[in-house]
Amino acid sequence: MSIDRQAGDAYWRANIRLVRTLLVIWALVSYGFGILFRPLLSGIPIGGTDLGFWFAQQGSILTFLILIFFYAIRMNQLDRQFGVDEE
Repeated sequence: MSIDRQAGDAYWRANIRLVRTLLVIWALVSYGFGILFRPLLSGIPIGGTDLGFWFAQQGSILTFLILIFFYAIRMNQLDRQFGVDEE
C-alpha cells in the first residue's frame, strides 16, 4: 500500500470517527434529553419551563448548531493535518 493511500485511509477514518461522535452527541441531546430523560429533567427549571422541555424545543437545535461549527473547525484542522486543505 502506498503512502498516499495510507494517508487517505487515515484521513477518512478520522473523518468518519468525528462524524460518528458528533451524531452520537446529537442523538443523545435531541432524543435522550428531550424524550427519554425528560421525566428526570422535569424538576430543573430553566427559562420558565423545565429542562427536559427546553432540550426538546431549543436545546437540541442549539446543540446541532454548535456541532456544525465544531465540525467545520475540526475538519479544517484535519484537512491541514493531512495536506488536503484548500489553501
